[in-house]
Amino acid sequence: MTNEPPSTLEPLTPSPSSVQETTDQLPQRPITPDNPPWGLLIALTTWILSVICLVIVPLVLVIPYLVYLMTQHHGRLSAEQLTVDKTLLFLSILGVVPAHLLTLGIAWAVVTSWGRYPFFATLGFSWPKSWGPLKGTLICVGLAVLLLAVGGVITTFMGGAKTQLDLIIESSAATRITVALLSFVSAPFVEELIYRGVVYPAVARLTGAGWAIAIVSLLFAGVHFWQYQNNLGVILVIAILSIVLTTLRAVSGSLLPSFMLHLIFNGLQSVFLLLQPLLEKWLQQLTPVKTPTGILIQHTLNLIR
Repeated sequence: MTNEPPSTLEPLTPSPSSVQETTDQLPQRPITPDNPPWGLLIALTTWILSVICLVIVPLVLVIPYLVYLMTQHHGRLSAEQLTVDKTLLFLSILGVVPAHLLTLGIAWAVVTSWGRYPFFATLGFSWPKSWGPLKGTLICVGLAVLLLAVGGVITTFMGGAKTQLDLIIESSAATRITVALLSFVSAPFVEELIYRGVVYPAVARLTGAGWAIAIVSLLFAGVHFWQYQNNLGVILVIAILSIVLTTLRAVSGSLLPSFMLHLIFNGLQSVFLLLQPLLEKWLQQLTPVKTPTGILIQHTLNLIR
């Protein structure tokens, strides 16, 4: 991994055909992270396919279990029964794993033009030369902590009911652990790959960085809306997170800083998510709750709920 994305990229395997055929197949411009070999149509199609994967692919695990439930209950199942079935909720979350893998495969085909360009170099998956790994990591850690603090304050003051994701997480310990692992292991990379890696540069090339940041942030918040539709505070926090992530991508010219920020942000939330039952029990024992420690814990729990 180099310290700076290369200014231009050449195909990994030169075409053995004539110069004219190569000209017809490959872009006639230097390939950089801000000038990728794909256009707006392909970028938006990739985003749409990523959303479809999240909606459709988990059904591969859910539908067989639904069939089993129907046979056990002689075809009589109410919506209320389904919303509290722990196994069904767990399978719906576990199904995100193949969805992420399929999305990764689609993105690889787009970024590399089916193997013609190097994956990470085309994305600019490296630290800017003026930053370096240490400086870049410290910046991302500082931004992640700041975003968590701001998010905790926003959700505390705006309030809001428990979201659909909250109810899923609370259904079982296995589901809670799976959500925490997905949030840290795969979600940051897959989401950054699609939104800041594929969509942002294609949009920015046509509209400029300002409009691209707004459009990408709207798409990112919109996809998460169904999970948090009854809690506007959480949706606002997600929108702010996306604005910061996309701005970081625009300023750095690289995908690695936004990925690291997303990874650290989600990682901290995953730790709190796993510890949430213990933290809530501890919070109840703090007298009074308005101690600095109690306030910090409460703000954090408000964000991850």
